[in-house]
Amino acid sequence: MDCIFEKKRSVLHPTPIFNQFITQKNGVEIFLKREDLLHPLVSGNKFRKLKYNLQEAKKQGKDTILTFGGAFSNHILATSAAAKLSDFKSIGIIRGEELGGENLEKTLLQNETLRNAKDMGMQLLFIDRETYRNKDNPMFIEDLKSKLGDFYLVPEGGTNDLAIKGCEEILSEADKDVEVVCCSVGTGGTLSGIINSSHEQQHILGFSALKGDFLKDEVAQHVEKKNWQIIIDYHFGGYAKVDRTLIDFMNDFKANYKVLLDPIYTGKMMYGIFDRIEKGQFSKNTRILAVHTGGLQGISGINKRLVKKNLPKIST
Repeated sequence: MDCIFEKKRSVLHPTPIFNQFITQKNGVEIFLKREDLLHPLVSGNKFRKLKYNLQEAKKQGKDTILTFGGAFSNHILATSAAAKLSDFKSIGIIRGEELGGENLEKTLLQNETLRNAKDMGMQLLFIDRETYRNKDNPMFIEDLKSKLGDFYLVPEGGTNDLAIKGCEEILSEADKDVEVVCCSVGTGGTLSGIINSSHEQQHILGFSALKGDFLKDEVAQHVEKKNWQIIIDYHFGGYAKVDRTLIDFMNDFKANYKVLLDPIYTGKMMYGIFDRIEKGQFSKNTRILAVHTGGLQGISGINKRLVKKNLPKIST
């Protein structure tokens, strides 16, 4: 049972990534690390987070991967694809009981993320939101094993120690000369990995996609370096919230630089970087490396919401 991350055939092997020069503004240079191009189905930080987890599942002799996620979760789709390509079965516990049962056919028709995950062979189980809150409860996990059989658990969002180990491979030796490294933050795993592998002279900025400043405590549990901070000013109302300003920025960015951003994470990060440059919060001659963490498949779901709100769609 080979793992996707060990196979040598080009169709499964990660695409070499590169740092794309974007622009120079106010004497500040911006480069984009194209992690979104790592793999067509398991892209960006999801590839990094799953790499060592799937290897560990193989080592333990597991044949099934189970994880959690929302209806438009990039993590759900990436896990289903990585599991199939690595010869694992997969189970996705999905938040929202109302999406399953007699509504399943309608859900799959309207939801490309879940439809593609199911096509990848993932067994989808829909549970109510109150029960979903037990996703980290050991007794709840044991109950799932009694009902579903043994499995290797990957947490919601994919973040654990092995995921952080994978994210430590995002930065390479070629990145040591940039002064600032930026990434978006959801669970803190990607940021933690980047901090751990950063050079002491670098400053690491995490742009939170969620309201509040609680993520700094989460990240602090996984790092020892002090060369980082989390920016909480660009969440646009909270997780998966978007507005006309963000949409316009993303569409202009795509038109100007030929790069598609996602509205949940990377779009907000890039908006924050550009805004802070305009406000003079970076010194002249600073080189910024922004990490594109993928997540582009979620755009279709966001666009459906935008149409209902009579807002312009994100250009793809």
